[in-house]
Amino acid sequence: MADDTVEAQPASAPTSDSGAASSEPPKKFPKGVVLGKDGKPCRSCTSFAAWASQTKSSLKGSSSPTTATTTTTTTLPKDCPPDVEQLGRSSWTLLHSIAATYPPQPTPAEQADVARFMGLFARLYPCWVCAEDFQRYLERQPVRTGGRDELGTWLCEAHNEVNRKLNKPVFDCSRWQERWRTGWKDGSCD
Repeated sequence: MADDTVEAQPASAPTSDSGAASSEPPKKFPKGVVLGKDGKPCRSCTSFAAWASQTKSSLKGSSSPTTATTTTTTTLPKDCPPDVEQLGRSSWTLLHSIAATYPPQPTPAEQADVARFMGLFARLYPCWVCAEDFQRYLERQPVRTGGRDELGTWLCEAHNEVNRKLNKPVFDCSRWQERWRTGWKDGSCD
């Protein structure tokens, strides 16, 4: 097996459309391609680079004249489904923006709503790997709903845990409001 591919093995034996077990060998995918629970590549769990590599390698085997002119770009057109990075950035933007507009002194109903939202978000997130990871985080570190600063700091800490797993820089959580609510003190957001 080449260094840049992984053998895809769904949780159960692959079946044909008729439901009979398939005798086909498992397909090989480039490193970084995450399979969905159905055994097929999960676009919202995989980076565009790995997805493009997988698509490019599948096109190499095709003799169709239309595949010969395939362009290799590093970014997707804006009207394509999001990959894991785009989905993640957009999701963090939404979550931090919710925290930034959360009341400093929420009512019990607002506290219950945001806790319920985070739980639902963790269960419905399109990348199943990310969703399960966030669900485990919620079990270890339940959402703190006592007020804007408490929620924003909790969310920043959750985001930093993901950043550490991805070997990305962590953010100074004492500055979360500047980043997501008020803008930087230097006026660059004014």
